[in-house]
Amino acid sequence: MDEHIPQLEKSGFREAFKFWLKLGFISFGGPAGQIAIMHRELVERKKWISEEKFNHALNFCMLLPGPEAQQLATYNGWLLHGIRGGVVAGAFFVIPSIFILLAISYIYAKFGEVTEISAVLDGIKAVVVAIVVEAVWKIGKKAFKTNWHIAIASLAFVAIYFLHVPFPLIVLGAGIMGWAMESSKFKVQSSKSEIPDKKINFKKNILKVFAVCFGLWVTPFLVVLLTLGWRSLPMKVYLFFTQAAFVTFGGAYSVLAYVNQIAVNSYNWLSAQQAIDGFGLAETTPGPLIMVLQFIGFMAGWNNPENLNQEFSAVLTALLTTFATFLPSFFFIFAFAPIVEKFQDNQKLKAVLSGVTAAVVGVILNLALVFGFAVIFHEGGFDWFALVLGIASLAILFRFKIDVLWIVLAGGILGLIKFLTIG
Repeated sequence: MDEHIPQLEKSGFREAFKFWLKLGFISFGGPAGQIAIMHRELVERKKWISEEKFNHALNFCMLLPGPEAQQLATYNGWLLHGIRGGVVAGAFFVIPSIFILLAISYIYAKFGEVTEISAVLDGIKAVVVAIVVEAVWKIGKKAFKTNWHIAIASLAFVAIYFLHVPFPLIVLGAGIMGWAMESSKFKVQSSKSEIPDKKINFKKNILKVFAVCFGLWVTPFLVVLLTLGWRSLPMKVYLFFTQAAFVTFGGAYSVLAYVNQIAVNSYNWLSAQQAIDGFGLAETTPGPLIMVLQFIGFMAGWNNPENLNQEFSAVLTALLTTFATFLPSFFFIFAFAPIVEKFQDNQKLKAVLSGVTAAVVGVILNLALVFGFAVIFHEGGFDWFALVLGIASLAILFRFKIDVLWIVLAGGILGLIKFLTIG
């Protein structure tokens, strides 16, 4: 093993299970925050995944439609413990947020906003800004192997922050620039694969994964069809969000733009204000930011219960939305990750993905600034509390290798204390 490559620690399945469960409760801040938390925990603290493997997986997930952070968790779980590891990682990345967002959605639909909950989440958001800034620094240090990479990251930041170029086009451009670098002296060192070295029939594996995932998808389809009918709202919701899962590249922001156009303007399932409120709720709860789609599904069922009980209709459409949104992600990872791992030493592929890695740094920097401004300049005013808490959290993250769970919890408690004492 190269002396510059740190020795990785072996993780038991039970220990990994506990980590993935905990991650589901602390994964705040949208994809940038979640990627930052996984990098800090898996690469920096626990040393279960190498830097190269983490970036390799991240680059692949960035190329897929759907929630890249959840796909990254699934990929890393698969690297550590195969299919069962991927299922546990991907599922528990989402499960806590399903129940939390269901409860918050019901409170929102029934009673309106609860200020105490908002105060806790305000404190957590300030901490998440610090986590994202730390990720930009640490991932950037490893990603910038040449001046080309610095240029790609800079161009990616300018493109997304100032020019509002769609994320998929940025990834495509970064990949092309990476490919152009391949003819230069730039090479990427490889570490030995962390999954068992065994022969895989890729075609057979893809067909097998497809068969299992299709069976899982068609089961609720048939149940809804036989009990509620083809023209029912739950059936329309299930089919629409299944389609959305395969065509929405670029993360939650592009997904929301597409879904807002159809669900709000075409189908009138909910109002534009409700969709905006849902995005705010999803930003301040753990789990993928794309969980905003569950809120949209919930409100669609709440506003249009048809012949069903209103609460039952809302919960049913919310769960159908979530299932349809995340099932394709498991298919993409389990079907194609073995191929990506097989060709990880291909220099052209490595150069393309290294370009994507550099672009990701620029994209995360953009999210750090956007999220940071939204937190610090809160409700039209300057929030000194958020600024001080964010700076203090960043100092702690750089100085101590403390479990991020305690920092997140401390942020939430301080946010509540500030609300109760100062307002």
